[in-house]
Amino acid sequence: MTSADKGKGKSKVEISKTILQHIPKKAEVTRIEYEGPALAVYTRRPEILFEQSSIISEVVGLIRKRIVVRSDPSVRLPEKETTKIVKEAVPKEAEITGINFDPSLGEVIIDARKPGLVIGKNGSVLQEMVKETRWRPRVLRSSPIPSKIITHMRHHLHSKSKERERVLRTVGERIFRPTISEVGDVRISALGGFRQVGRSAILLQTRESQVLLDCGIHPGSAKPLDAFPRLDTSHFDIDNLDAVIISHAHLDHCGFLPFLFKYGYDGPIYCSAPTSNLMTLLQLDYLDVANKQGVMAPYDQKDVRESVLHTIPLRYGAVTDISPDIRLTLHNAGHILGSSVAHLHIGEGLHNLVYTGDYKYAKTTLLEAAVTEFPRVETIITESTYGAPQDIMPSRIAAEERLVSIANETLEGGGKVIIPIPAVGRAQEIMLIIDGYMKRGAMREAPVFIEGMISEATAIHTAYPEYLAREVRNSILHEGVNPFQSDYFTMVEHPSARDEIVEGEPCIIMATAGMLEGGPVIDYFKRLASDPLNTVVFVSYQIEGTLGRRVQKGIGETPIMNADGKIEVVKVKVRVESIEGFSGHSDRRQIVNYIRRATPRPERVIVCHGEKSKCLSLSRFLRRRFKIDAIAPEILETIRLR
Repeated sequence: MTSADKGKGKSKVEISKTILQHIPKKAEVTRIEYEGPALAVYTRRPEILFEQSSIISEVVGLIRKRIVVRSDPSVRLPEKETTKIVKEAVPKEAEITGINFDPSLGEVIIDARKPGLVIGKNGSVLQEMVKETRWRPRVLRSSPIPSKIITHMRHHLHSKSKERERVLRTVGERIFRPTISEVGDVRISALGGFRQVGRSAILLQTRESQVLLDCGIHPGSAKPLDAFPRLDTSHFDIDNLDAVIISHAHLDHCGFLPFLFKYGYDGPIYCSAPTSNLMTLLQLDYLDVANKQGVMAPYDQKDVRESVLHTIPLRYGAVTDISPDIRLTLHNAGHILGSSVAHLHIGEGLHNLVYTGDYKYAKTTLLEAAVTEFPRVETIITESTYGAPQDIMPSRIAAEERLVSIANETLEGGGKVIIPIPAVGRAQEIMLIIDGYMKRGAMREAPVFIEGMISEATAIHTAYPEYLAREVRNSILHEGVNPFQSDYFTMVEHPSARDEIVEGEPCIIMATAGMLEGGPVIDYFKRLASDPLNTVVFVSYQIEGTLGRRVQKGIGETPIMNADGKIEVVKVKVRVESIEGFSGHSDRRQIVNYIRRATPRPERVIVCHGEKSKCLSLSRFLRRRFKIDAIAPEILETIRLR
């Protein structure tokens, strides 16, 4: 028997017996419960196991399952007393900014500007807190910019801690259930995002398990049959769905997720921690936009809150059981904050599947390049947004220099630069570029006004510096310099400030939305479009049919609704520039290099997330170039992998 097989197939009673044999009696274990993908050991004296951490490591090696130590709720001090003890135990120099509790996990969450001082030498301060309060401390670095979404999500989890406990127990029992048949018959079904961009959804099935990879919407489609994943197929059974994995927070990958809870799904969602926050932000914004447009959304805020309760955030590199025969590991995808390449290990080495989601196989100012090395891989499912032979983007340096040149020309000519921008990812990338070039003196110094959801999305970025590119991470963590809080940037808190910005000195305005479809950027565009001294700079793709695309094509005037709900015609005389090269997607060359450098070399590549011609072109090229099985399935097609 290999080490990977140890503990496989053992009942909870057998596993509990093994655990109890190795844990000292003086720790006073009260119960052992499933808690999502881990086993939770509840004890009246948790400090004993924290002090002797090697005991748990030894047990994990024996049973091959993750173990977390929890204090029994009966011995935990009240939250008010615990807060007082924490404040007394931690030196003032640590600068605690918040103390919160998660009763479902028995954790006290301590936010501090200097987390090292909260931990103490060799964890001495933490151990003292555990001994005195019986709560398990989780220490987080304070976000330099407070995030409303993170705060609201914490409060929701606290208020629903009993329900959260039930969810985690139910998930654990389902993951570690006895298997009925031998592993086999691995297949995937294309439910959305194949030979198209939008509504990404892939159903992975084995004899034992059903897992959904992404669950997005198609924002550009009005027909339900084309706007949402094809969950009406006979393959999909919501009652037998073991898990949902979300690769990243863009709505074409997570926008339909709350719908599952509206119709009875009670299982887990796995994603990175930043994705959990960002997707909640974008789902709530989606509902807000739908409400303002008078469109009936497929779910409501209650369903979004239910999604939060069922989300289990995972760290990059953590191997996690998500069903009896599937283990999941997330890796950096380089697309947006928290975006993940999902590695699925099926059976004990039967098949290994890598789903890239959207990825960038190049380092950017904001993020490191996507991961290409895996323990094993037989099949890769890759995106192909820019998969055509002609889809070769300019270098990132060339794109940055062009942005700097356009900004300098406009500012020196007395004009204003308007950058319509998506709030998540692209906005933070451009902020870093502007800050860097202005500090180096290469870009003319000018006020940079930032408005829309960018502020909240940036706050979430600052909460997770460990997910950012090495230079940005080091700047925030070790040098104490947060480039997102540059003196050049002014967050516009209220529309009343726009008059002064529009009538004021030359400046740069970054505002949502990226395609001039709604959002605060519309008001700036309406008021500045008639002046040829100003410049509109598009740094993201403009979909056909949007105002952004029409402006890009050179329209002379356009109707826009004003604040009173009346239509007015706006003359478009501004300079219009479009810069490629800032995309969070890989271009054709980068996709091919990713497949070439994937280690180990895959036997099969499945192409999705691209226009039909791009999916077919890329799959043909990969077949020819690498002599591997490469296909571009259609919606509702099922492929047997093993």
